[in-house]
This record gives sequence, structure tokens and C-alpha cells, in this order.
Amino acid sequence: MNQPTSNREVVITGIGIVSPIGIGVEPFWKNLEAGNSGVHHCKLFPTTAAPDAVGGEVLEFTEESAKKVYLKDQRRNIKAMCREIQLGVTSAGLALQHAAIDLEKINHERLGVEFGANLMLSAPDALEQGCFTCCEPGSKHFEFEKWGQAGLGQMEPLWLLRYLPNMPACHISISTDARGPSNSLTMDDASANTVLGEARRILLRGHADILITGTTGTTLHPIKTLHLGLWHDLAATPTEPERRCRPFELNRAGRVVGEGACTVILEDRAHAESRGAKIWGRLLGTGSSCVLSPTGVVGTRAALANAMRAAIREAGLRPDQIGHINAHGLGTLESDIEESKAILDVFGDDLGQKIPVTALKSYLGNSGAGSGMLELAGSLLGLAHGVIPHTLNYETPDPQCPLNIVSGKPMPTDNRVVLKINVTRMGQASASIVEAC
Repeated sequence: MNQPTSNREVVITGIGIVSPIGIGVEPFWKNLEAGNSGVHHCKLFPTTAAPDAVGGEVLEFTEESAKKVYLKDQRRNIKAMCREIQLGVTSAGLALQHAAIDLEKINHERLGVEFGANLMLSAPDALEQGCFTCCEPGSKHFEFEKWGQAGLGQMEPLWLLRYLPNMPACHISISTDARGPSNSLTMDDASANTVLGEARRILLRGHADILITGTTGTTLHPIKTLHLGLWHDLAATPTEPERRCRPFELNRAGRVVGEGACTVILEDRAHAESRGAKIWGRLLGTGSSCVLSPTGVVGTRAALANAMRAAIREAGLRPDQIGHINAHGLGTLESDIEESKAILDVFGDDLGQKIPVTALKSYLGNSGAGSGMLELAGSLLGLAHGVIPHTLNYETPDPQCPLNIVSGKPMPTDNRVVLKINVTRMGQASASIVEAC
């Protein structure tokens, strides 16, 4: 395996955002700065199993708007994309525009794609006809032996292509004629930092000049909300939807579902400077870890600590050089406590209780794989304005989460280094460190 070349540097030159608080950089930052939540009673998906149908949905994004505005060059392919794929492809297009990349002037052999996604599930109505075909009239018993000959033929022809988690990268690669490295990761909530790490290593090894690097995801889905409901993981209080996601707050009641996608353009610094690109930040390091016992006990605390230490080590920094932490901040009782303990493990009790921490799911809900990159974009845009975005709904500190949560309003800062962390319910943790420019 080729080792990374030490004299290369990876920079961020574009950001594409599709989120519950705005599509595009400017609307997203405007609402983040103002403290406007994107969590509400769902209008596009009113039949989810989420309590009171509360979630963070991208109201501006419908299939019709996608055809006319966001995916007008992809109209032939849009029927082969479920909503998650549409969100991801749109975010990639917005990122390329934001980076001012002229696809007519670049070397397509050195343009690659790294993209993360959840496992994608069919909506119940997509399976309905095929399933009922495998049931006797008047019976609810599904006869598996009928599926191959009778049920499968009732599925829509493009069914499989619509729900494959590698399809965002495929559509993006085809539409941009990207002939360089391409990969797809399905690491759920840990996807963002993981794809950033893979893309960074590709660029450091000199195997590409530009990597379209993003994630897309949703938990705002009929089946996924049922799963979360069975895990007793969803917040049902308080009454007001915008106050329901409460990371690290004493009275937090669980996670809030959401959807979203975000893509960043990573480039070799020399390549970016040669085309006169605006540089938004430097990707200094990443780390990942998975901790799960042989009996299935998830080690969230250890996994997060391992990932943070690895990212800090790769970035060549000390913990006291980190300006703020952009937390996973799921809003569930156990996850937030374990995350707080992990932060104190890495930074120590003194520094760990002083370093500013923000948690942006309070604006967006949790979109699974889509969350991490959106949250990182929030910090990156905040630092471009000299502030750390604040956490919504943090009113009463939890003694079991003794962190310095940024709340009430954005916090001014002159330290431009952010540590982003995320973790899955199966103990897969990831971290990245970015210095805003």
C-alpha cells in the first residue's frame, strides 16, 4: 500500500447542503445563526411512527422541485432514485457549484467520489403488491416459496436500483464523468467522518486531485421510525416540536427523526490554488473505532475515545489545541452520558468541562448517515463568521453530562479548529478534525 505523501495537504473548497433548515449554504447558515429549528409536525411524511409525526424534513425538496430545479440534468435517472439518493446527488451538485469547479476544465481521471449512506429501505407501498401476491385470498400468512415466481414479478422494474446505498456515488460519478477512485460506505451515523478519512488518504497518496465527498440519510421513514419506536428511542415531549430534540439537557427524552444530505469538495491544496479556489478549511486528521463485546455489549464510550485520540494524533495536535467539539448529541439519555464520559476521558476533567461543545441535531433531527456532514458544515460556516453555532433547547444542565454546552446564542471564538464526532448504536465511532480558513 502506498503511504500518504507528506508534502500534500487536503483542503475543503465547496459545501453543498440539503437540510431541514435550508438548501444551500446561505439559507442554512442564516437559520443556524438565528437559532431557527427545522423540526416540526411533518407535512411530507405525516404517517410516520414518530410521536406526533414530528421530525426534521426538507420541506423545500419534493420530487417535482427536484425535477425542475435541483436535478433538472438528471430527469432521465430520477425514477431510479429514492428520496435519499435524490438528496445526496443534489448536495453533490450544490457542492460543485459552490466550489466553482468547471467540469470542462479538469482532468476527469483525477476526479473521484467518496459517499456514505444508510442501508436504504423500501416504503411499504413499494412492496405491497408483491407481498399480497404471496398470500392466499383472505389470509395474512406470507408464503415465502411463492416469492421467486409470483411476488418478485410484481415489483417495479427499477426497484432494486432505487434503494442500493452505493447508488448516490454511482449517479454522481456518471453525471460528472468522474473516472478516479470511487467508493461507498454504509456506516450509518459514523459515515461522514469515515468518508472524509478515506478521501483524505486518497488525496495524500496522490491518487486524485478532487474528491466529491458526502453523505445522505434519513430516519424519517415509515419502517425506520417503527424500528426506533420498538427501541423506545424517540422523543415524545415536550409538546412543541421545535423543542423536542434536547442534546445533553437534563430533561431530554430521546432522539428526533430527520433527513438530509451534505457534500464537501476536497482537493489537494496545490490543485485548489492553481485554479484560484476559495479554501474554506483544512482537513487535518480523522479517526475511527468500533467497540463491541463478544456478548454484544456496545462500547460507545471507548469507541468515541479511541476515534477522538486517533484523529488528534493524525492531526498532530494536542487536546488543548482543539477550539470546540461538534458532538454527536443524539438526545437520548444513555448516548449523551456515554459521549460526555468519552470527551472527559480524552480531554481530562478540567479541560473537558471547559472546551465548548455544540450539538446541531437540535436544529435538524437525526438523519443517520446524513447528520455528521451537515453538523460539520455548521461548525465550518460558523467559524467562517468567527463563532461556534449554539445548541438549541439546552435549558437545564445534566450533572451526568458536565460539558460546556454552547447555548443561547453563537459563541465568539478565535480558535478555528473543530473536532467532529459521531457514533452508531452498534458502537462504530468516527472523528474528524478541520481547521477553518
